[in-house]
Amino acid sequence: MDEILRDDALLLALLNTTPVDGGTQVDELGEEQATAWLRSHGGTGSPAEAEHTRRVRDALQNVVRGDADPATLGRYLDGVSLVPSTRSGRISWQLQAPAERELAARAVITWHEVDESLPGRLRPCGNSECRRFLIDHSRGNRAQWCSMAVCGNRMKARRHYQRTREARSADPAPTPPS
Repeated sequence: MDEILRDDALLLALLNTTPVDGGTQVDELGEEQATAWLRSHGGTGSPAEAEHTRRVRDALQNVVRGDADPATLGRYLDGVSLVPSTRSGRISWQLQAPAERELAARAVITWHEVDESLPGRLRPCGNSECRRFLIDHSRGNRAQWCSMAVCGNRMKARRHYQRTREARSADPAPTPPS
């Protein structure tokens, strides 16, 4: 598969367009932000593209979370094709799709490629309050958080605080001297 068709950065960027900021979920593909986001990722920024990309994003998030069957993504590839061509003795593939569906189709194709080549490594962040996703490229497949600097530190601090609190409540109260 050509590198242009597998775009892990695009897939993660799309999945991560509904982050929680200050306790409130934000939609980076909302009415006002969608055009800029789509254009910055190679799209046209049209309202039709924004609507289609939001639907694909929601479907991908549900599939990655395990809340939907991957077969539900098939409808987003209707009318999309990969056309082979040869150059210098090598086969390359060109994605053909309506302009307003191309970006989303690339994300679905990338999801498939990642799911096939790195099974179980695309997953939601381990922080239950976070809405981001990660692709675990670690050797041991043990990454848990979208960002060690943000969610990793936050979760470790919570566990430390919880252990400290439990230890304090388990210690008997000191007896006053008689």
